[in-house]
Amino acid sequence: MTIPVGIFDLFAYSVPGSLYLALVSYLALRTGLVEPTALTGVNGVLLVVAAVLLSYLFGFLAYPLGELAHRLLPELRRRDPRADFLRRNPAARDREFVRADPHLLLAALQLHDHEVAADITRLRASGLMLRNSAAPVSLAAVVAAVEVFTGPHPVLAAGCAVALLGVAPTLVAQGRKFGRWADIKTLELAFWLPDVDARVRSDDA
Repeated sequence: MTIPVGIFDLFAYSVPGSLYLALVSYLALRTGLVEPTALTGVNGVLLVVAAVLLSYLFGFLAYPLGELAHRLLPELRRRDPRADFLRRNPAARDREFVRADPHLLLAALQLHDHEVAADITRLRASGLMLRNSAAPVSLAAVVAAVEVFTGPHPVLAAGCAVALLGVAPTLVAQGRKFGRWADIKTLELAFWLPDVDARVRSDDA
């Protein structure tokens, strides 16, 4: 497994999945389904390995919830990465690559220079991490709201519910921003790819 793929998996799946795992663990402990003393006899290494695998699995299975959050939250200010790129680089206005699919351009960059393309992968993975974290944060807000009426610390639970509800849409918005930055970075690097316009033109033909 290459480093960029590892970074993508870690950011896009494992980090949001760890939030789901933390939420499920809290509910299991809070409802008494799992006793804390039951974990004391478990091997520490096995516990860590299980947590990592479960985080990845939760993140992978719950990926559609991140897409749903992205679709449901309206964009207050829609910005086109191509328009932003051309505004700062008017010399590229008539270039063929500007109209190409950004994922196709990323594949070309990866073939040309994998290390350079890794920065784009990191931006995309960071955006997905933020977007996919919005769903477990929203679910945690619901749990906190329930704790207002059932928990021993209603004031703290209410504060957590309000804070989490405010964080969730911010995560989606920031995820979109990182995705837009990744598209702009793709265009900026593709500008310097040799014969990129000829290749895109032949693909279109």
